[in-house]
Amino acid sequence: MSPDASWTFDPGVVIALVVYSGLYLVRWTRARAPGEPHPPSVGRLLVFLAGILVLVAALCSPIDRLAEQVLAMHMVQHVLLLDVAPILLILGLTKVLLRPATRRIHRIEQRVGVLASPVVAVILYTAAMWVWHVPALYDAAARHSGIHVLEHLSFTLAGFLYWWHLLSPVSTRLRREGTTPIVYMVSTKATVGFLGILLTFAPSSLFAYYSNQPHWWGLTPDADQALAGAIMALEQAIVMGIVVAVLFVRMLAQSEREEQRAERYGAV
Repeated sequence: MSPDASWTFDPGVVIALVVYSGLYLVRWTRARAPGEPHPPSVGRLLVFLAGILVLVAALCSPIDRLAEQVLAMHMVQHVLLLDVAPILLILGLTKVLLRPATRRIHRIEQRVGVLASPVVAVILYTAAMWVWHVPALYDAAARHSGIHVLEHLSFTLAGFLYWWHLLSPVSTRLRREGTTPIVYMVSTKATVGFLGILLTFAPSSLFAYYSNQPHWWGLTPDADQALAGAIMALEQAIVMGIVVAVLFVRMLAQSEREEQRAERYGAV
């Protein structure tokens, strides 16, 4: 017997995704009008749509239904909402696309004060994973749809805010020069990755809801939890490795440009 792998189409989710995609497409089309010196590329559009597809996969595809039955699939859903979707959606943006809302974004950042700081983003990102993996809360989210929606919203918002500081095309409060972005990334990913390691090597199943599920695909509750923890830890390590490598290369390139500039002005 296999678990239920049907698609789920919650009207609220479908409407939100359609509206969000439509707004982006309208703005992308207008930003490519003749005379625009920096029109957004087709590549940006494809990256953004890939982010939408990731959200569809996490919230509508069989992943969503399987997440109710298999802990490992629930973890896949979490990392898609926390990392993959926000990264792609933000990379799909440009200064030109955000131009109508840039001033509003800056005003919001100023009004909320410390809440818009990178430190708060790190805390929220880390807390979202650690707090929601408290067994009582995790089981409550699995059993009650309202709490499950709140869990998904918190993951998506925490992930978007976290990656916004690092990837947004408009200025943020995170200093992107030097080692600051690397510290920002490593401090967070190492903390969340450690949670994955704890789940992987926990001596027994921590989540009563999944302990009472059938042994789908031959996974016992302990094995299911270990797989879920490994998925979390591996995903955090892979994302951290890729981003840190990109940031390190960018840091070296920036340092080289600064040396060339110094030599040029020194020669004059």
